[in-house]
Amino acid sequence: MTAELFAVGISWRTAPVAVREKLAIPDEDHAGLLAALVRAPGVREAMLISTCNRVEIFGACPAGEAERAVAEVRRLLPESRGVAPASVAPVLFDHVRTEAVRHVFRVASALDSLVVGEAQILGQLKASFAAAGTAGTSGPVLGRCLERAFGVAKRVRSETSIARGSSNVSSVAVELAARVFGDLHGKRVLVVGAGKMSALAAKHLRHAGVDELVVTNRSPERAARLAEELDATARPWTELEELLAAADVVISSTGAREPVLTVPLFKKVAKRRRWRPIVIVDIAVPRDADPAIGKQDGVYVFDIDDLERVVAANLAERQKAAEHAERIVAVEVGQFDAWLRAQKVVPTIRALREHFARVADAEVEKLVLQLARKELSPAEREEAVRRSVQLVVAKLLHQPQMALKAADADGLAAAVQRLFSLELVAEAAVAVVERESPAAPDPATPAAAAARRR
Repeated sequence: MTAELFAVGISWRTAPVAVREKLAIPDEDHAGLLAALVRAPGVREAMLISTCNRVEIFGACPAGEAERAVAEVRRLLPESRGVAPASVAPVLFDHVRTEAVRHVFRVASALDSLVVGEAQILGQLKASFAAAGTAGTSGPVLGRCLERAFGVAKRVRSETSIARGSSNVSSVAVELAARVFGDLHGKRVLVVGAGKMSALAAKHLRHAGVDELVVTNRSPERAARLAEELDATARPWTELEELLAAADVVISSTGAREPVLTVPLFKKVAKRRRWRPIVIVDIAVPRDADPAIGKQDGVYVFDIDDLERVVAANLAERQKAAEHAERIVAVEVGQFDAWLRAQKVVPTIRALREHFARVADAEVEKLVLQLARKELSPAEREEAVRRSVQLVVAKLLHQPQMALKAADADGLAAAVQRLFSLELVAEAAVAVVERESPAAPDPATPAAAAARRR
């Protein structure tokens, strides 16, 4: 099996969304494009991944065919979406051989993502690989590459801090609430207003295990719609004080021009709560929460600037971790390249094994017949076995000896010496003889006579 890998595509790095969306592949079209790809000259295996940030094709081809395969894919991908190849040629990237392997490993490890370390890409890549398997377009080389890519991603996540810390404003609410409460299971969340960012933050808190979600808004209809989306309960705006008294975490984004979470309101709320801790995550601009309420015992207020500072710090930490992750990828790419190179000699190794086995089996059959035909003494049986083994050795060495004698250079001889460690064997034998061999026996002694008979 002699093969090369390639990658062709478009991503957030090379083109804006207005261009990327032209090449987006709906799920129902994956199988058709994959089938067309593996019929293309030079392409042996293929899979594709299509997300909001990338449309890429990974594939394997016979050795020496990578450039030809890339040219076919650069034509087929845009044509499958009704786009002229020339119009997107400048924004399509391609990688071949080692760089293709590096690219796949970096994509799987979220090093090539818009947000370094994000978790979604690995699941998307696994789903795409499974789809290629269902379509019958992935094979041993691409399979080995993707399986190793998943292993690399696991190493990166377990050995670095690349995935730790929230990477966007809506998800950082979980991190801030966890700083106060630790475990969020069983906590109650109040969503004040019906802004998009509030909804996203509430979803993250739901995934973190909060027990109850309540939505309130001046517009009952908007509160009801958001509550349905979040699997939450809608409550009237007139109950705001009561709802605040019962909540552990408040996500607020109303669009009001003046604060709705005021000092007078929170004096009442704090008393009703008996000063139990409460986290206010104010995503609104202008702010919904008067900063002064954070001076009261047990009230923790975070505004949009606080959230963005946490995100920036987390992303800076991820970038440091990415340097470590890149070193992991480099090592893994080297190991994969070594495996791929080793596949080139697999047919030779298999043929060598089969040749040796045929020679040995033939001599064993002759020996079995010889031993079965006549009664032999133990010494004669030993001699027969020894001769059979010597014949196997002689037959196996015949062709290599002829080739060595015919060679007009030292290269083949040196290769054989390295292959069988012949110089090391010779040196070791000399050392053993000098250290362990007894002095030569006197020719007149019985031992010498026995040696001559042997």
